[in-house]
Amino acid sequence: MPEDKSQEQNMSEEQRKREELYEKLDMPLLFDKYDMKEVDVRDPGLEKYINLLPILVPHSGGDHAKKRFEKEKVSIIERLINHIMRTEDYTGKKMKSYNTVKNALDEVNKRTDDNPVQVLVRAIENSAPREETTQITYGGISVPKAVDVSPCRRISLALSKIAQGAVNASYKNNKDISVCLAEELIKASRGDRDSFAVNKKEETERMAASAR
Repeated sequence: MPEDKSQEQNMSEEQRKREELYEKLDMPLLFDKYDMKEVDVRDPGLEKYINLLPILVPHSGGDHAKKRFEKEKVSIIERLINHIMRTEDYTGKKMKSYNTVKNALDEVNKRTDDNPVQVLVRAIENSAPREETTQITYGGISVPKAVDVSPCRRISLALSKIAQGAVNASYKNNKDISVCLAEELIKASRGDRDSFAVNKKEETERMAASAR
């Protein structure tokens, strides 16, 4: 436990130094269009774990793989791209997933006239479950028990459901996957229950409430 706390403190100190450096420098816009400096996070529990540092191309080459607590240093845009890749039809297709997210953000900006990264952050906040259930075994009997969800896992679950909802919506549909992703982000950012991610979040928390 002391080691975990020291690693988190080092991570936050390093992130603070990078943020101070980026404020002094003229950093690039995401996809040469969107300013990530103007994006804010309302949920204090997620603020430290959503990486909004300015970046031109969200591609780190997997530097965070197999390193503990390194996922938080990856751009939130790249994490969304990676979750699109984890779906069945896009496994391993990095450029296809990259273009899907890029076009989806353009579509969000076109429909809402807002910064699409801000819309993504709101969608994550509204789709991240605070409680879920786990199985505890007593003498061979499994009993569901409600547990709190860590901030890092909350973000991962939200991104996973957003990606899954977009891919599911694209089946038997003439709409492009990027349009489906844009619609899912907009619905989730508004807390709309028609959003697959928001619906799954409420279902997870409802099951956890019954297992307290």
